Amino acid sequence: MKIQIINGPNLNLLGKREPQVYGSVSFESYFEGLKEIYPGICLDYFQSNSEGDIIGKLQEVGFSCDGIILNAGAYTHTSIGLHDAIKSITSKVVEVHISNVHQRESFRHKSMIASACKGIILGFGLHSYKLAIDSFVLDVEKSPQH
Repeated sequence: MKIQIINGPNLNLLGKREPQVYGSVSFESYFEGLKEIYPGICLDYFQSNSEGDIIGKLQEVGFSCDGIILNAGAYTHTSIGLHDAIKSITSKVVEVHISNVHQRESFRHKSMIASACKGIILGFGLHSYKLAIDSFVLDVEKSPQH
């Protein structure tokens, strides 16, 4: 199984940025732990502050991955381009957020990408990524070929 994690703008600052919201662990450190938890899954990680780079990555991996975990950051609330990119690929996408966006500013309550995604996981801190991986593992376990 191959799962691509894509993080959007400002998530390169995890561990430094607003620790009261996002915690004090860098994503790179957390990612190393995920690889230890799931040694049988090929996990790959990509981060960009650029919407076009994120769309490019979705198109690059979106026909070969078993799943994509996307934390589009602020682009979640503004990007029809990301919505369209998700709709145009065959890999399933799970939208992830570290914080519960519904407990934050009202402009964060609307996701432009949610309707194109398999599901949404939010509010469980970095553990949200693990829950997303588990959702793909459960899909495989429930499949008729398994």
